[in-house]
Amino acid sequence: MQGEFQSSTHQSLHHYKEGLGQFTQKVPHIAQAFNAFTEACFQEGTLSQREKQLIALGISLSLQDEYCTIYHTKGCIDQGCSEEQILEACGVAAAFAGGAAMSQTVTLVQECITELKQQKH
Repeated sequence: MQGEFQSSTHQSLHHYKEGLGQFTQKVPHIAQAFNAFTEACFQEGTLSQREKQLIALGISLSLQDEYCTIYHTKGCIDQGCSEEQILEACGVAAAFAGGAAMSQTVTLVQECITELKQQKH
């Protein structure tokens, strides 16, 4: 994608994936164990993958983790969540984490949704 316009959302996702790749090269046993654990946690189970993405988004907001917020906003969209469902989950996170979660919702999450929707069209 060099030379092409990339949204800030896509730049952040790319930056995360590059960093993960470098980390994996340096300590593959840790990265592989972490990836296997994460994949197991997000597999369909009693909770759907969709529900798990919404939960992960709420936790990401509560922890003020920008990369995970972007990643799990995309995960919610990829799992078919509507904008309203995503924003409602963000509201629940804000009820627990207060202003920090709300500030990320009204800026970062909404920006991600807009950019990711534009990509699909």
